[in-house]
Amino acid sequence: MEINLVSNALLFFFVYLVYKSLARRRYRLPPSPAVSFPIIGHLHLLKHPLHRRLHQLSRISGGQILYLKLGVRRAIVVSSVDLVEECLAKNDTIFANRPHLLVDKYVGYNHRTISGSSYGDHWRSLRRIVAQDLLSVARLNGFLHIRAEEIRHLLAGLEKASRNGFSKVGLRARLSELSFNVVVRMIAGKRYFTQEKEGEQRGFLEMIKQVFEIAQTSNPQDFLPFLQWIDYGGFKKKIIPLSKELDGLFQSLVDEHRVEKKNTMIGHLNQINNSIFQHLTLQLATPCIHNTQNMILAGTDTSSVTVEWAMSLLVNHPHVLEKARKELDSQVGLHRLIDEEDLPNLPYLRSIISETFRLFPPGPLLIPHQSSEDCVVGGYDIPRGTMLLINVWAVHRDPDVWEQPTIFNPDRFEGKDQLDQKYKLLPFGVGKRACPGLGLGQRTVGLALGSLIQCFEWERTTVEEVDLHEGLGLTMPKLNPLEVMCKPRAAMYEVIQGAISQG
Repeated sequence: MEINLVSNALLFFFVYLVYKSLARRRYRLPPSPAVSFPIIGHLHLLKHPLHRRLHQLSRISGGQILYLKLGVRRAIVVSSVDLVEECLAKNDTIFANRPHLLVDKYVGYNHRTISGSSYGDHWRSLRRIVAQDLLSVARLNGFLHIRAEEIRHLLAGLEKASRNGFSKVGLRARLSELSFNVVVRMIAGKRYFTQEKEGEQRGFLEMIKQVFEIAQTSNPQDFLPFLQWIDYGGFKKKIIPLSKELDGLFQSLVDEHRVEKKNTMIGHLNQINNSIFQHLTLQLATPCIHNTQNMILAGTDTSSVTVEWAMSLLVNHPHVLEKARKELDSQVGLHRLIDEEDLPNLPYLRSIISETFRLFPPGPLLIPHQSSEDCVVGGYDIPRGTMLLINVWAVHRDPDVWEQPTIFNPDRFEGKDQLDQKYKLLPFGVGKRACPGLGLGQRTVGLALGSLIQCFEWERTTVEEVDLHEGLGLTMPKLNPLEVMCKPRAAMYEVIQGAISQG
């Protein structure tokens, strides 16, 4: 009897293995690199910068869709407009999930924030609150004065540094302070960057930089879970203290609102707590409040990195800079500063920003998606649980879509309808998991870049063009921080002085 039971168990196990083997063979998977090793699969092929490496592997494999076996995970990489539309329009709901990665476990409250949570009721509740209560047009308009004030602080610092004529200035730190203060003031009601707290400020920004660098890194523990037992590469040793520090700093901002009511995003969430609890359980309400930390991380680096890239491109192409300045002088004039209401009337400025997004997207790889069921993409079978990587950098430089794709040419967007660019230009993603901060990002970048062009003259520090090599980080910053020669425009000097006195 016992022998029969063992024989039957072995037979069942054998049949199960045959079934699984046959099931795997039914999939018609996309092209894949030839060299794959047991256990690790294609992990050994991943190198930095990851977006360039994935583009290279896609070209070697002969297509714009690539299949990778990354340890225990399956992944596909998509690099064409048609396939992006197929994934994020036709199969948008199927690919609306997120893979559970360790960085989001520790920094994203165990996958409970709007960017890291799986598609479902929890995510829909968070998305509704963010879209309707935190980042709606009305709420953004209510915080317009904050963005204007922070722009005046930026102008004041530059004027002080260059009032005696052309002077060398570093823009990265100034732009980081601008975007960080805009976001934190909207969320928590305090101007974080002040002369009295410079050390603390730098610490906070340095932590944000570290999060993006860690998130951009291909962490082997995400693909080979047994490595978590020994903390291979010291990932947990780095991320756990970092997440605790970030959480502590953010919690202090939240605690301030328990004592003092403020007209901020945190304050607004506190006011609508009753309506939040109608949609969320007590267990889920706290992550809703903490989503504002997610917004600080997402909103700080992306805007400042984009303006830094744009200024780098403009000083390398002074004729474009001059054309943009003439548009500003014509549409805004020389008697006042540009404001957000002017942005729709500045098509060439918008074209410069679009071209900057195209060449240097703030997310060269969109945050990974994951399929919730089997589907078909590009005629290939994509199994359930497959991670989807959209190579935005490659889509933006596809010669089948863009003429001379590596050349900076804002004129290519002249007269183009934004809807026509929906799947061609993807700085904020598209579909259900598109970035909800699109409106804020566009306003901040447009106002900051327009103000710099309107108020100052800019030149390179040397005759050589500014280096455009990319550094490490999820938002693809410049490798070398931008330093340029700057001086106030004579025609705008009194306006600048008046704006500074208001600030």
